[in-house]
Amino acid sequence: MRENLAEVLARRETGGHGAAQLAAAIARGELSAIEAVEATIARIDALDARVHAVVHRRYEEAREEARAADRARAAGQPLGPLHGVPITLKECLDLAGTPSTFGLPSRRGAVAPVDETHVRRLRQAGAIVVAKTNVAQLLAYIETDNPLFGRTDNPHDPTRSAGGSSGGEGALVGGGASPLGIGTDIGGSVRVPAAFCGAWALKPTSGRCDDLGRFSIPVGQRTVPSQVGLLGQSVADLWLGLEVLNGGKRPAPDGTLAPAMPLLDPVALSRLRVAWFDDDGTFTPSPAVRRAVREAAAALEARGATVRRFTPPDVGRARDLFFGLLAADGFAGCRRALGRDARDPRVAQIELAARHKWLVDVLLSLSGRGRSKREIVANYGRTDTDHYWQLVEATLDYRVQFERAVGDADVLLGPATALPAFRHGAAAELALAGAYTCLYNLLGWPAGIAPTTRVREGEESDRPPSRDKMDAAARETERGSTGLPVAVQLAARPWREDLVLSAMAALEPRS
Repeated sequence: MRENLAEVLARRETGGHGAAQLAAAIARGELSAIEAVEATIARIDALDARVHAVVHRRYEEAREEARAADRARAAGQPLGPLHGVPITLKECLDLAGTPSTFGLPSRRGAVAPVDETHVRRLRQAGAIVVAKTNVAQLLAYIETDNPLFGRTDNPHDPTRSAGGSSGGEGALVGGGASPLGIGTDIGGSVRVPAAFCGAWALKPTSGRCDDLGRFSIPVGQRTVPSQVGLLGQSVADLWLGLEVLNGGKRPAPDGTLAPAMPLLDPVALSRLRVAWFDDDGTFTPSPAVRRAVREAAAALEARGATVRRFTPPDVGRARDLFFGLLAADGFAGCRRALGRDARDPRVAQIELAARHKWLVDVLLSLSGRGRSKREIVANYGRTDTDHYWQLVEATLDYRVQFERAVGDADVLLGPATALPAFRHGAAAELALAGAYTCLYNLLGWPAGIAPTTRVREGEESDRPPSRDKMDAAARETERGSTGLPVAVQLAARPWREDLVLSAMAALEPRS
């Protein structure tokens, strides 16, 4: 008897059908593409009534494409690796015939004439785009809210954020509605939503899947380039999606992006040397996050990996370099993109800080604002070319320093974020809590998110009392967090996504 896919998709905690499972079932004839699309549409609509993640539905087009996919299979035509599989896209990625607004009201009618390179590869592989999802305005912060489409909620708690800037994807994938989500990541924009919402995710090596969208941090800033990344129901979904995004396992020139490095095969866990840390020294994680890292280290060791503790070098310096590089134009590129559009309050704060650093320094000091804002704003205010080049040189030096500190480790294991899903609006005070992801953007390393546990009753917080507003916001985030997803992050040297995904696979629940 054919399995009821809608019921399977609803069983998020036991895995459900992800993109890899759907692709295999459709190829074998056990499931039709139209059935997969209809079940996914039903699940998205049921979930979206609560989370408000979808900003563009293309249901009729998806149904037509699914019927065509079924006809192609019946005719014995060659099938792509994602033949008939429904997927969702972050709104900023160009899909021919749909807008890419970046949360800017003035771009409501900015319809893309052609597919973005990675979107084209997905569709050529047979994927069917069902919907596009909400973003942070200009993709500039780790909550998903903007003046055009409004706010996206966490699927596990509507009082909590879905993260950002790919929060719409995080909500749909983490809520079990989308088999595979495509986002972008320059500082954690794929990984933070995955961690907050309980999805598996991967940010590729810098330069593998370049995101060339023009209405966020200017694409001319190439030291920390944004990457197109993946959110899925399983590690198998990420493996499959990555090969497609990469242009194949061993990509050839296709007239758009330069070919990326080949993808390597999975490795045996017994060959891996894992270094782990549960606190990077800049923002102490909550008890559940620290436990998740320790448990993941133990699980990897039990599966045969060699495991040791590790202290990341000078992460505060890495954070300063990251924010300094992204703010090196004084927010001029983002101001051009914004024009006269309404600003999200968080974007307005960034713009003010970049243009009037001295004034913001004074206001933060007088208001007793948390150290998160003060430490980030300290990197604003310089817009000369020489200063930017010095930041680039310092980044090159830091990468060497970090490489030496890692030594012979193949994979690094640590927190995904310092806290579980923030309460709405808290990102303004808690930017440093999400900075665990920024480190790997600065380094250019591939990094993945593995949702491994949930906050347990009685372990919400051990944060000491403090008058600092960042610490107060952290305690408020931890309060009432029992039951929320908690994830760990794994990373490896450039071009070694195989190591990251192999280690992540060892952390998947066993059936």
